[in-house]
Amino acid sequence: MLRDAPGPIRVVVVGDLAADVVLAPERPLARGTDVPGHVSIRQGGSAANTAGWVARLGARATLVCAVGRDGLGRALVAEMAARGVTVRAVRVAGERTARIGVVVAPDGERSFVADRGAAQQLRPDHLRAAWFARAEVLHVPAYSLLGDPLGRAGMAAIAMAREAGARVSVDLASAEPLLARGRSAALDLLRAAAPDLLLANESEVSQLLGVPDASPLLEIAPAVVVKRGALGARVLDRGSGSAVDVVTRPVATADTTGAGDAFDAGFLVGWLGAVRSGAPAAVALRRGAVAGNRAAARQLATPRRELALR
Repeated sequence: MLRDAPGPIRVVVVGDLAADVVLAPERPLARGTDVPGHVSIRQGGSAANTAGWVARLGARATLVCAVGRDGLGRALVAEMAARGVTVRAVRVAGERTARIGVVVAPDGERSFVADRGAAQQLRPDHLRAAWFARAEVLHVPAYSLLGDPLGRAGMAAIAMAREAGARVSVDLASAEPLLARGRSAALDLLRAAAPDLLLANESEVSQLLGVPDASPLLEIAPAVVVKRGALGARVLDRGSGSAVDVVTRPVATADTTGAGDAFDAGFLVGWLGAVRSGAPAAVALRRGAVAGNRAAARQLATPRRELALR
């Protein structure tokens, strides 16, 4: 199907569009007092970050999301549109646009405080089949499979995308919310989504499975990609039985926010491009990992842009 697809690669992403309030202290936080640092407000949300990078890499990106009827929601939608993303934003009355607090430690490690607000209120009846009609892949962060009504909307989007002939990719995104009801429930949820591609980092794999070996995830998806930070990525392919490490050149940075989302975008564009060219599945996956590593490195090297609030 993809080999004969004309024009740019088309990716639909369902999930969160949020404002990231990023706190970057110059030294470790001190209880009961203040430390110097930098505070910025940026466009965020795992789904939105991925969609933005898909567009930046020259593919057609559509973001399906929910925001509040507020100035922040309007600013975020305008920011995504300026980045070349087609935004299908449902504006939810009585809920404010999502805000994520991001504390970036001096070593680059991040902690999050999530106030998801309107992002959680996307409902199945908000979706339109036409949004998925020409998609080659639907990308869903696991956030979009959790909660109600968002979780039901995520599953409905998967059904619509499959009806349109698209592949489905799922990123585990964050272990804490995914595992809130335990490992068994999390694995059942992933089996119900039945993705063609599953992406995760090493910590998420270990927390979900209780072991660092990601191969059991091949029972859920025929292809699994484990993001390994500065070490690159490991690609597991059920069809060939292979597990291949794709290395990357480390990039020095104090803020890794968004690198995993950029990797997802690069992987999807590289993978689908290789599939279109007729590359064997295992080769296409490796090319996707190379492209994902490059996109993540570009994200790490790119100066962060403040959100324009009017």
